[in-house]
Amino acid sequence: MSLTEMLMGAIAQLFTWECLSVLIIGVVAGMIVGALPGLSASMAVALLVPLTFQMEPAPGLIMLTAVYTSAIYGGSVTACLIHTPGTPSSAATALDGFPLTKQGQGLKAVGISTISSMIGGTASAIALLLIAPQLAKVSLWFSSLEYFLLACFGLTIIGSMSGDNMAKGLISGALGLFFGTVGLDLLTGYPRFTFGIIPLESGIQLVPAMIGLFAISQVMVSVEELRGGQTKILEGNIKDLAVGSPWPSRKEMKQIMPTIGISTVLGILIGILPGTGCDIGSWVAYNGAQRRSKHPEKFGHGAIEGIAASESANNAVTGGALIPMLTLGIPGSGTCAIMLGGMMIQGLTPGYELFTKQGEITYAIILGFLLANILMGVLGMLVAKYVVRICVIPNAILIPLIIGLATIGAYAIQNSSFDVTIMLVFGLIGYFARKLGFATAPMILGMILGPMAEKNWTQTLLICRGDLLGYFFSRPISILLFVMVVAGLFTPVFMRFFNKKTMGDPDAASKED
Repeated sequence: MSLTEMLMGAIAQLFTWECLSVLIIGVVAGMIVGALPGLSASMAVALLVPLTFQMEPAPGLIMLTAVYTSAIYGGSVTACLIHTPGTPSSAATALDGFPLTKQGQGLKAVGISTISSMIGGTASAIALLLIAPQLAKVSLWFSSLEYFLLACFGLTIIGSMSGDNMAKGLISGALGLFFGTVGLDLLTGYPRFTFGIIPLESGIQLVPAMIGLFAISQVMVSVEELRGGQTKILEGNIKDLAVGSPWPSRKEMKQIMPTIGISTVLGILIGILPGTGCDIGSWVAYNGAQRRSKHPEKFGHGAIEGIAASESANNAVTGGALIPMLTLGIPGSGTCAIMLGGMMIQGLTPGYELFTKQGEITYAIILGFLLANILMGVLGMLVAKYVVRICVIPNAILIPLIIGLATIGAYAIQNSSFDVTIMLVFGLIGYFARKLGFATAPMILGMILGPMAEKNWTQTLLICRGDLLGYFFSRPISILLFVMVVAGLFTPVFMRFFNKKTMGDPDAASKED
C-alpha cells in the first residue's frame, strides 16, 4: 500500500462520527484536567486508557493524544490567572502570566498562551508526520539484541524522571522492574513471586497499576487535604481575574512570533530526546527567550515573550515525544509511557510495521493529533475564562467522581474484581511514594520495559549460541545502541548541570512576583 493510499485511508478513518466525537471529548477533558492543579496529563491518560479497550485502535489512541496535548495547555490557564500552574510544564508560564493578570490583562495572558500552545503543538504534529515514518525504517535492521539494548536505553530515562533525588528515582524504577517479573517465567513456565495467587500468574495488569499510581494516590492526597480544612482546590473568586481581551494586538503578534518559532523548534528537539519532558522544554525555551530579548529585565514582570516561549515549547514537546514512542518503542515522557502501554494492549507494536501494515491507523492517529491541537486553540480562545471556574469545584464532589471512574476503568479490563484490588494496592504504593518523595513515573517505565528487556535478552542468548560477544560485535547498530545506553546513564547529571547553569533558580524568579 502506497503512502498516498494510507493517508487517504487515514483521513477516511479520522472523519468518522466516532473519531471526531472522541477527539472533541479528549480535547475538552484534557483542558479541564490541565486546569485543575494537582491533576496531571499522566493521570488523565491513565484514567482514560481503559475506556479505549472497547474502541477501535484509531479512535482510542486519538482520544489519548488529544487529552495529552490539551492537558499540557490547560495548565497555563491557572498559571496565568492565579499563579498556580495546573501542570509542572506551566511553571515557567506563571512567572510572566500572573504579573500580566495583576496588570488587568488576565485574558490577554491566557490568549497568548493559547495561541502559542496551538502553534507549538501543530508544528510538532507536522514534525511527527514527516520524521516518524523515516525513523521507523531503521527498526527493520533490529534483531532481539537491538530491542534489548533499546529497552535498556529506555530504562536510562529513569534518571531524568527522578526529580531532585536520583537515588529515589532509581529505587522506584527497580520496583517497577520487580513488578514486571511477576508471573510465569518465559523459559520454564514456573510461577515467579505469585505467592500462590492464581490471577498473578498472568502478571500484574499494567492499566490498573497505572490508575492506582496516578489517580488513586492523588485521591488519597486530596482526602488528606480535605481533612486539613481545604474544601476546594483553590479558594476565592477567580472570575474577577479574567478581564480584558484574549486577542493580542498586531504589534504584539509580531513581537512574539519569532519567539514562538524558535521555542517550537527547541521543544520538538527536546521532546525527541527520551526522558526530558515538557517542563524541561518550557524552562529551556524561557531561558533562551530571555537571553535573546532586548529587554530581559521585563521577564518575570509580565513579558509576553516569556509566556509565548514557555507555552509553545511545552506543547511542541508533546509531538516530539511521540516520535521515539511510535518508531522505537521508547516513551519520550511519563505520559507517553502510559500511552505506550495502551497502544500495545491494542495490539499495535512500535516500529516499521506500524507505518506499513498498520499505516492507516497510525496516520489517522497522527492526523488526529494535528487536528486536536487546532481544535484546542479554537476552544481555548472561546472557553478559557469558563474553564477557570472548575478550579473551585469542592473536593467533596471531585474525589468521588475520580474514584468511580478509576474503579470502573480497572474492572472493565477483564471484568475482574482482582484488578480493582491491584488498583487499590498500587494506589497505596503511589500514595506512600508521594509522601516519601519517590517519583511514580519510573515505576511505570520499569513495568513496561522490564518484560521487553527480559524477553529479547532470552531470545538473544538462544540466537548467539554461546558467542554473545562475537554476535554483539558483528552488529554495528548494537554497538551504537550500547554507546547510547552508556551516554544515557550520564544524561541526568549533564541536564542537572545545564539547568543550574542556564536556568538559574526558578523559585527566586517567582518570589519577585
